[in-house]
Parts: sequence; C-alpha cells; structure tokens
Amino acid sequence: MKKINCFIPALSAEQVTPTITQLKDPPCVDQIFLLVAGADSDCHTLGFPVIKIETLTSSQTVAQIATHCNKEFALIYTKYTTLQVGYFALERLIGLAEDTGAGMVYADHYQIVDGQRKAMPLIACQEGSLRDDFNFGSLLLYRSHTLKNAVAQTKEEYPFAGLYNLRLSVSRFAPLVHINEYLYTEVETDTRKSGQKIFDYVDPKNRAVQIDMEKACTQHLKAVGGFLEPTFTPIKFQETPFEYEASVIIPVFNRVKTINDAIQSVLIQQTDFPFNLIIVDNHSTDGTSDIIAKYNTDPRLVHIIPDRFDLGIGGCWNMGVHHPKCGKFAIQLDSDDVYSDETTLTKMVTAFYEQNCAMVVGTYRMTNFEMETIPPGIIDHKEWTPENGRNNALRINGLGAPRAFYTPILRQINLPNTSYGEDYALGLRFSRHYQIGRVYEVVYCCRRWEGNSDAALDIVKQNAHNLYKDRIRTWELQARKRINKMT
Repeated sequence: MKKINCFIPALSAEQVTPTITQLKDPPCVDQIFLLVAGADSDCHTLGFPVIKIETLTSSQTVAQIATHCNKEFALIYTKYTTLQVGYFALERLIGLAEDTGAGMVYADHYQIVDGQRKAMPLIACQEGSLRDDFNFGSLLLYRSHTLKNAVAQTKEEYPFAGLYNLRLSVSRFAPLVHINEYLYTEVETDTRKSGQKIFDYVDPKNRAVQIDMEKACTQHLKAVGGFLEPTFTPIKFQETPFEYEASVIIPVFNRVKTINDAIQSVLIQQTDFPFNLIIVDNHSTDGTSDIIAKYNTDPRLVHIIPDRFDLGIGGCWNMGVHHPKCGKFAIQLDSDDVYSDETTLTKMVTAFYEQNCAMVVGTYRMTNFEMETIPPGIIDHKEWTPENGRNNALRINGLGAPRAFYTPILRQINLPNTSYGEDYALGLRFSRHYQIGRVYEVVYCCRRWEGNSDAALDIVKQNAHNLYKDRIRTWELQARKRINKMT
C-alpha cells in the first residue's frame, strides 16, 4: 500500500506542520521529505528527513528528489502555503496514474483567496504546452522511474528551470495526465487580476529566469525534433507597385473612449513615403463609427464596415490586408493604444529593408490611460534573438508590439479568424521560414485601463485563451517536426 514518497517545501516547523498533518496518515504514503533552504530552519525537530536545497525550482533540487525516491511515486508540493488533501485524493491520483501509464498526473483543485474558497479548473497538457507558466497546480504526482530517467538525461544545470525542465523531459517518456476532478485545496497569495499577471514573463527583473527557461525549452525542442536552425528564406521585396508604402491597420469594436487617440497618433506620422490608415470597424454601436467618420475628408483614412457579421479581430485584419488600398507593409495598432511619436512608421519600415525580414516587431512602453508609465515599464522582448528567437517563440506568450508584416506574404498566410491569439499564431507562422526583425527603440504605448479585453478575465476565459494558444503551439511544433524530417 505504501507507494508514495512526499516532498514538501519547508520554511519552519510551524509553517510546514499543517501540511505534514495532511500527508502523514494516508496508508499510501511511505515517507515525507522536507525540502529546506537556509541554515536556520527548525524543521529537523519534526523528525522527518530534511533535504537541504538552494531553491525549490532548481535542477539540483530535482536531482535530490530523484535520489531519495524509493517508492513507485513521488508527490511534489510546490507551495509554502498549507495544503489540504481531498478525501481519498492520493489514492485517486495513484489509481489514474496506474490506469493511464502517466509520467505525471495533476488535478483541478480549490484555492483559498482572501478567505474564500474558489474553484481552480485546469486544462489538458498537450504537445505544444511549452510555456513555462503552464498551470499544473501545486500538487504533482510523478512516476518515480520516469522522474529518474528524466533526471539522468538532463546534462545541463538549471538554477531556475529545474521543475520546468523536469516536466518537459518526463513528457518525452510518458503522458502528463490532467484529472479534471477537484482533489485538493491550496492557499493562493497572488491575488492580482489577469491583466496584471500577463506581462510577468517580460518583466526585466525576471530576465535571468527567462534565459534559463529558454535553455530548457531549446533542449527539449532538439530532443523532440522541433528545433529550427537559424537559416531563413531571404526576402526579395517585389517591384510590384503599391500605392502606399505602409498601411496602419486598426480593427475596432466599441472603443469610443480610445479610437480618436489612436487615429491621431497615426495621422501625425512624418515619413518620406506615402502611408494610409485602414480602420475595420466591426459594427460598433457606441459612437465609435461617428468618431471615425469625422476623418472621412482625409484621403489617407479608409473606413471599412464589413458586410459580414462573423469576423473576429483576425478576420478584420484579413479584410484590411486584402483591401486594394493596403500598402506594401501592414503595421498594427490596437484601438486602445497609440504610437509613441511621429517617427514610428519610418522606424518600422526602415527595419524591413535593413534587416531583410518579412515581419518586424517593435518595443513598447506600458502606460495607464493618462500615459504615465506603469510596471513593468519598457517591454523590449529581448528574448527574441536572430539565433534562437523562432524556437523561443514557442515558449513565450507573445512577440511584442507593434507588429508589422510584408503584405504579399501576409496575404498568402492570413490570420486565423479569432479575437485572441491571432497575432501570436501569425508570428509563429512567419518565424517558421522568415527572419523577424526588431526595433529596440520605444515606438508604441500600450495603454492599460479597465476597458482592456484582458483586464480581469475569469478562470474559464483564461483557460479558453490558454488552451487555444497551446493548440497554436502544437500545430506549429508539428509543422516544424515535419520540416525537419524532410530535410
């Protein structure tokens, strides 16, 4: 019956005792190990084996866990807050791990947030679930021999990406199985809204962590045949005449508070080439259309109201790109945001020619509605490098802004007709064959306000978005594996 070794992070005897109480009595538990960082802990007084660690998430910690595993399963808890195990939950985890042959199982659970219990449903892990912030919850049951095999194959040291590398490595041996049953309760201390969390991965203070995560992901892509060498299809900019060198494309629906600022930031651009602004107004009902109509006397503005009623943001983009007035380069501007100054278009277009690329991504500054800088400040997406950006793009959740595209290629690829993830899908698709250029000067202001579509998403909507982006990654990874098999 004793099939589990438990590994629990511990700061002090007082902190870890409530969690130990939950795990010491079930008959399936053999031994509890305390993962202790620091020299002044009193955890040794509890009578359980202590494993000294530097950090919970390092590959050294994972290796020590593997060394101490002597039962069929290793249960790893990844939080310092109290764990409450559900009724016969451990037995359920074991049973489904055995039934499915899983290398690791994880489960839906409850969270205590500000004293209230909330459901935390998770999503299924798939081949393309390569982002390092995938939510497995805090209670992970690994098959011990699979964990040991994964550790044996790890040749690199990961000070921050040890647990991330572990689950990637285990996935190469056996499936990671999601149990959509609520099997435990954890205390959650990060109570920020969804719109406050989505930029954590590009916060400059997390740069060392991101480099470590990139290294782990790159090794995984090489192991599964999805890594692409930095060899790109060169761009021969067509001599086919375009009336405009560049077109700014704004899809919009009900942004009466912000659309005028966006339009103004385009029309003040100073260039030595002709440009225009194509606004695809997706049947706004709040007065947005009236504001756009005020600019109809400006020949640079093309105001499109689609005949169709089934368009998402991606579909609106496709309509703008395929319009006969679209220029050689199509440059993004969200209806919430503004260009930083009158030089943005010149800098973006220049980058196409200087870097010989099919897509260009700029640098943006996070601001509030009053245009004051807010954390994390300037987002330059330095995780994109010419050597490895196309591979690292499968790990991160976005490629930056503004995004600009060489129109003839964009018209061949098109965007998925969705209103979330469409730009990310396009970036992955471009990077499969073409170099993506970068502008590291701030050319864009991303305004955060209560009206942003991702400001405060509930967990169901967050899961739907994450599931779709993981599907995008899965499709792209499968395509890249096929390319490598044919070469």
